[in-house]
Amino acid sequence: MASSFSRRSFIRQASLVAAASTSVPTILSAKTNRYSAETTVLGHNGFRYRVVPGWGVLDAGKNPVNDCHEMVQDAKGRIILLTNETKNNILVYDKSGKLLETWGHDYPGGHGLTLGGEGNDQYLLISDTDRHQVIKTDLKGSELMKLDYPKETGVYAYPTQFKPTETAINPANGDIYVVDGYGLNYVMQYDKAGKLIRYWGGKGEANDTFDCCHGIVVDRRTSSPTLLITDRRRNALKRFTLDGKYVSTISLPGSYICRPVIHGENIYGAVFRSTSDNYPDSGYITILDKNDRVISTPGGSEPVYQDGKLGEQRKERGVSAFLHPHDVLVDEDDSIYVAQWSSKKTYPIKLERVS
Repeated sequence: MASSFSRRSFIRQASLVAAASTSVPTILSAKTNRYSAETTVLGHNGFRYRVVPGWGVLDAGKNPVNDCHEMVQDAKGRIILLTNETKNNILVYDKSGKLLETWGHDYPGGHGLTLGGEGNDQYLLISDTDRHQVIKTDLKGSELMKLDYPKETGVYAYPTQFKPTETAINPANGDIYVVDGYGLNYVMQYDKAGKLIRYWGGKGEANDTFDCCHGIVVDRRTSSPTLLITDRRRNALKRFTLDGKYVSTISLPGSYICRPVIHGENIYGAVFRSTSDNYPDSGYITILDKNDRVISTPGGSEPVYQDGKLGEQRKERGVSAFLHPHDVLVDEDDSIYVAQWSSKKTYPIKLERVS
């Protein structure tokens, strides 16, 4: 038994290596919105993936998408996608890519999507940059609460200065954190009823300020939870205490990461562009370990550290799996689902882990 198992393992590993060394670029067809190659293996250091062709592709005449901004998975295993296409702002898939339901016509700037609660009491927070609001809904789309522009801070003169890009929820007490990445770059902390507790940040060059605080998550991987907040134009994630005190910076040279996503011991993120904010179609996925070091970059260059510092990363030459990744969802099988911004109205991409 042991000998047979070892032989099978060896053959499987050898096949994977061969696939990685002989893989061909995955080409996205704008006409069919499908991938033409199934053998491409992306990633590094045991976090490698294969594109699943055609996952989630729908009839664009019936269920169109514009920008596919973010995705979450509910307690039933359903995958919920937010797009700013008002014919159907929310598309709900099963894991096979079958469409289960749609709803939502009132979110022209639907940008951030966060899942809160447990079991049958789960809810969504939708950040809408055009409505200048964060809207709480149930999983059927009924609106439960709205967070308008935070006039009480004294730093916002009028509603349109507030363009929230993302939220995070502290499950311990229901506190809601809102990042105003396309507005004035402040972070707001509310209680679960929507009362403002505090705010911090703003645009600037100091450690506790931002140049596009695009995404946020509560990092509960240790006994003392913290906040991870994107500083996108500075190619970094910044760590704060739950009451807004700066702790440290994770430098990600070349990577314009949209929001950090925690799964197990790892941080995952969609990088919408690399090396330059002005370099289109240059995105990839980044994966960090529990020590905040990049260990895999599916679609991008292999991460290399020298003297403890990560070298600049960029899109891998010859690989066209992604255009502008905007968010990732990681399921219980370690598959990654990628939603993309400004990518020819394409549906999400599923990456199946192969090692």
